[in-house]
Amino acid sequence: MAPMTASGEQSMASAGERMHTLVERLYPLCRSITGDGVRATLEIVGEYVPLQVHEVATGTQVLDWTVPQEWNIRDAYIADAAGNRVVDFAASSLHVLGYSVPVSRTMPLAELRTHLHTLPDRPDWVPYRTSYYKPEWGFCLAQATLDALADGEYEVLIDSTLADGHLTYAEHVIPGQVPDEVIVSCHVCHPSLANDNLAGIAVATFLAMALAEQTPYYTYRFIYAPGTIGAITWLARNAERIDLVKHGLVLACAGDSGQLTYKQSRRGDAEIDRVMRHVLLASERPHRVTEFTPYGYDERQYCSPGFDLGVGSLSRTPYAGYAEYHTSADNPGFVSPEAMADTLAVCREAFAVLDRNRRFVNLSPYGEPQLGRRGLYDSLGGRSDAKQAQMAMLWVLSLSDGEQSLLDVAERSGLPFDTVAAAADALRGAGLIKA
Repeated sequence: MAPMTASGEQSMASAGERMHTLVERLYPLCRSITGDGVRATLEIVGEYVPLQVHEVATGTQVLDWTVPQEWNIRDAYIADAAGNRVVDFAASSLHVLGYSVPVSRTMPLAELRTHLHTLPDRPDWVPYRTSYYKPEWGFCLAQATLDALADGEYEVLIDSTLADGHLTYAEHVIPGQVPDEVIVSCHVCHPSLANDNLAGIAVATFLAMALAEQTPYYTYRFIYAPGTIGAITWLARNAERIDLVKHGLVLACAGDSGQLTYKQSRRGDAEIDRVMRHVLLASERPHRVTEFTPYGYDERQYCSPGFDLGVGSLSRTPYAGYAEYHTSADNPGFVSPEAMADTLAVCREAFAVLDRNRRFVNLSPYGEPQLGRRGLYDSLGGRSDAKQAQMAMLWVLSLSDGEQSLLDVAERSGLPFDTVAAAADALRGAGLIKA
């Protein structure tokens, strides 16, 4: 890839700071797979990019699933005999088991313990736990807090509702030159967890902002949906037009200090897989490329056999690969502007390749066409990479058989994709190749 200019580096640094500010704004909100926390999150994201918000009613059949009841919570706490809140939802949305049914009781500590979740090996951290599809209630707290509780009676309140309502998701669409789509998906169901997945939301949003300043070839559709059930709902509601989706990327865990990790689609040889492998290798960034597994984030829904979309997943340290995963230690201090800016840069580089990767046909295939009389050599005058640009033209002409793409040309020739794409533009302008 072409080296980034000083102004480009400054722009990315600025984007990193702004993404971190977005993470900090979203962090206090209590999100779940449904409810007002999701709506509040999408309202904030909507300040950055216009969103089309969809509400899908409880009980709606979506593939093999059913949209559940909507969950909302106003307050929750455990108070000791003196009225002191020893665990308080107002301090952190992680303190309540996600989707807890309402409860208002006084009970002894021995009984209360059966509803408490801690991390004994991380005594100062609060775990993230949910019970979406089994009626339950509970609290999550630090082991150190639990150890300090004296025997006795405790007041327990969870002021929540589980009622018929809606599942909420949103889309942002950037029209392209063709209706074929690239989808970018992130989940919006996790509460106060900065890397998983507020960083993914932030990177997706700033990627959308960057693409909106261009005139892309593909149509780009950004999907902000609750994990699993949200992606399944989107697929169910878009099954009739799914053939328009040509490529896709799931963004998650996008802001930690680990190296970039790309998880390939179920196909393993989808165009997005090849592009991501090429870009990561060419960038010389530390990275890993892993095989598809049917566990993780929503790539497993988009890649399910019936849809078999070419959708991979980009993260830094993958899910469950860092100690802070699904704990209170995954806070805004755990993610950095620099890491998010780097993730964003890779996405932009990859989509720049994807958007320009075409197959061409040589219109003068019998012998080498005379480039000089078409002014193509003259156009290289003064360029420091003139020899490389000339070779790129020859390679494009040689491999433009309607079967091989510009990415094939770049990989076979060893030339930078940008140079190959520029050569193709010049040759097409001279009438020597056509898409």
